[in-house]
Amino acid sequence: MLNSLSGRFLILTVIFVMLAEVLIFVPSIARFREDYLLSRLERAQIASLALLADDMISPDLEEELLRNAEVFNVVLRRDEARQLILSSPMPRPIDATFDLRDAPAFALIRDAMSELFNPEPRVIRVIGNPVREAGLLIEITMETQPLRMAMIDYGLRILLLSAVISSFTAVLLFMAVRAFLVKPIKGVVRHMQSYAANPEDARRIIMPTASVRELREAEEALASLQTQMTGALKQKERLAQLGGAVAKVSHDLRNMLTSAQLFTDRIEMSEDPSVKRLAPKLVNSITRAVHLCESTLAFGKAEEPAPRLSRVFLADVVSDVIDSERLSVGEHDISFAEDIPSTLIVRADSEQLYRVIFNLVRNARQAIMQSGEPGEISVSATEDETQWIIRVSDTGPGLPTKARAHLFTPFQGGATKGGSGLGLTISQELVRGHGGTLTLEQTGPDGTVFAICLPRGSAVEDIPHLA
Repeated sequence: MLNSLSGRFLILTVIFVMLAEVLIFVPSIARFREDYLLSRLERAQIASLALLADDMISPDLEEELLRNAEVFNVVLRRDEARQLILSSPMPRPIDATFDLRDAPAFALIRDAMSELFNPEPRVIRVIGNPVREAGLLIEITMETQPLRMAMIDYGLRILLLSAVISSFTAVLLFMAVRAFLVKPIKGVVRHMQSYAANPEDARRIIMPTASVRELREAEEALASLQTQMTGALKQKERLAQLGGAVAKVSHDLRNMLTSAQLFTDRIEMSEDPSVKRLAPKLVNSITRAVHLCESTLAFGKAEEPAPRLSRVFLADVVSDVIDSERLSVGEHDISFAEDIPSTLIVRADSEQLYRVIFNLVRNARQAIMQSGEPGEISVSATEDETQWIIRVSDTGPGLPTKARAHLFTPFQGGATKGGSGLGLTISQELVRGHGGTLTLEQTGPDGTVFAICLPRGSAVEDIPHLA
């Protein structure tokens, strides 16, 4: 109970209400004391007026008047003359004098608190203004014990009333908090627990219903998060299923390509010049296809093989990519440009680097072909003391808005119509395996530029298996 939000709110409500009642109690008890003393002055004034009306009042009647007024002496000043009107023996000397004429509020509160917490019986003198201007002032002496008992009785009644009010207020606030805060929060918690039990079930996504603005904003944020998570989980499941299917296909395709690789030996023995020129490229293409199938099988196990770093002549890799893509151009007006220094050597896995550049060039070619306009694809490279930078640029129409928003997200970042976006995702993963980055430098109506940055890392001489 004490650890719950409603329980702590209930306790705080009682404390704050009681604190407010105490702040009301202090001036109230001071006011009660002032009224009590003023009433004694008024009684004393009435008794003195009775004596002034009849000078021959008996001692018994005088004593009765003083007893009814609950005072010992009454002094009335009229016409600048101070007269002791009524008097009786006092049990002890006067302890203090209090002047109620224009007394400040702080003084009244201070005197009231002092009286309330002082249990010793005392005799005090009280001075005030006569009622209805029946003189210049009236002064009485009285016992403090009856005053203190009356103040205690009044204070207890005030505290009891305060306790009733605070309890009633606390219960109302407790019920209000449970209805407007605690109950909706518990509902959100139940939704979270239900969703956690089966996050792939879209029916368990919370539907915002809270009427309190802050709670509704929290529910909407939670609903958005759950929707995104459910979609991500479904996508992950689809990727897992696709990975299994691709692994099976790659396994069989690898066997087929291995058989096809055996037939290339006969092709290489042909005397036809065109066949001799194209045979090595065919062999290389089939070899890469076999390696790709093997890598796909590893990827289906959620692990991309680590790059086998060696010294790679970048111009050779780019030349193979361009030659392969030229065969796919057909009748489209697409030109290719290579700006790679022939002596430029990078530290990379040649097969993985080929796949990265091939994916980027192929995406550029497909984008230009879909636009129906002529275009150019260029691959260039530079180097500095820390890295090699390879840029693949084209003059195509630029990436669509959706592709830019989900550039490296599988099945969402496709740059061409019908594309899956896997090429960019795999390329980014391969570049990361080299410790580098794959970034989109620019895209628009004038074309697109991707940059591959590979760190130089340690000196080339330190690589253990350099070619």
